[in-house]
Amino acid sequence: MIKRIIAFCLSLLFMFLLVPASTLADSGISVVNSSVELNFPHQITFHLVSESDANITGARLHYQVDKMNYANVTSEGWANFVPAKRVDTTWEWNMAYSSLPPGAAVTYWWTIEDADGDYLETSPAMVCFNDTRYEWQSLTEDNLSLFWYEGSESFGRELMAACHQGLARIHQNTGAYPHGNIKVYIYDSAAALQGAMLYPQEWLGGVAFSQFGIVALGASPENLEWGKRTIAHELTHVVVHQLTFSPYCDLPTWLDEGLAMYSEGRLDPFLQLRLNQAISSDELISVRTLSSPFPADIDMAYLSYAESYSVVQYLISNYGQYDMLQFLGVLKQGSTCDQALSRVYGFDVDGLDSQWQESLSTSPVKTDDSYPYPVLIATVAALATALALAGALALEDWSWRRMSRKREKK
Repeated sequence: MIKRIIAFCLSLLFMFLLVPASTLADSGISVVNSSVELNFPHQITFHLVSESDANITGARLHYQVDKMNYANVTSEGWANFVPAKRVDTTWEWNMAYSSLPPGAAVTYWWTIEDADGDYLETSPAMVCFNDTRYEWQSLTEDNLSLFWYEGSESFGRELMAACHQGLARIHQNTGAYPHGNIKVYIYDSAAALQGAMLYPQEWLGGVAFSQFGIVALGASPENLEWGKRTIAHELTHVVVHQLTFSPYCDLPTWLDEGLAMYSEGRLDPFLQLRLNQAISSDELISVRTLSSPFPADIDMAYLSYAESYSVVQYLISNYGQYDMLQFLGVLKQGSTCDQALSRVYGFDVDGLDSQWQESLSTSPVKTDDSYPYPVLIATVAALATALALAGALALEDWSWRRMSRKREKK
């Protein structure tokens, strides 16, 4: 009998040791209220009211941002208050120091301690950093969620169809599928989009927050066709960066931008004309040079984007989807561009440059005069400006996109 009693007591002790810390707070610590207030795009304020039998001496907010990370990252914020048996305190996340895109999800919980050494951990909760300034309409299909506030339901459905078409082209070109859910936010103008950013530049018309799986752009119902092309471009950045996400991967610029432009459809005739001029005058930029950030000079930016499209078109047209998927996979593993090209295609960057330029001399491409040149000029000029500022604005892996303001003024 004594042995059974001892065994029973030991089993109780063992069970007690396995109980999570959050359930051990039977001493009197309790949460009266836990809430969140959004002030988009400036801050998130976390509010806590807690009571205990002894003075509460500490309250920490723990939070995790829903985005791709190389490790599971938990951040902390300490609430300031005078110790008391009842505390009413807040912790403010100032986006000036670490900003979030619209729709980013944050999981958070509190840990509370009192003077008796008791401890309470609250259950995790989630908040989305939504842009509450607008009344959003929404559509969700498969792994895509589209949000817009200006325009009819048919406008939203056309853009949703453009999303699916863009993803289909990405898969056709690279074999890649999106991982997880992707959110697309449609503001009614470039100016409205810029209002969702703390430090926007006047050329900003669209952006891909690749690590968050979020795209945002400014496109009104009158600017629908531009919006469709921009969606395809930005979705490509998201999917390709998901596919190659690794601390070892450094995508060459010609590949990153070339795939995004190729997903839009045919090359803009203005850019094709600039490419043909460079071919005729033997002034092409080498592929190795295009591996680095593009030049800030507007005319050279035209040519850089045109060439990137053309190089990607050459690889996909001649070697197909499977080799492109393999190429991206080898880059993800940490190979240099030379190593990855040699392994998959049998030539390095210089070999690619030679073969691609040879193909251009034997297969000149015709232009299509029906395309709206003035819009394209405004677009690429904005991209060139963006490149000049890219080094200072690389926060959160933003992939800057075209400025639509000139089209909207029409």
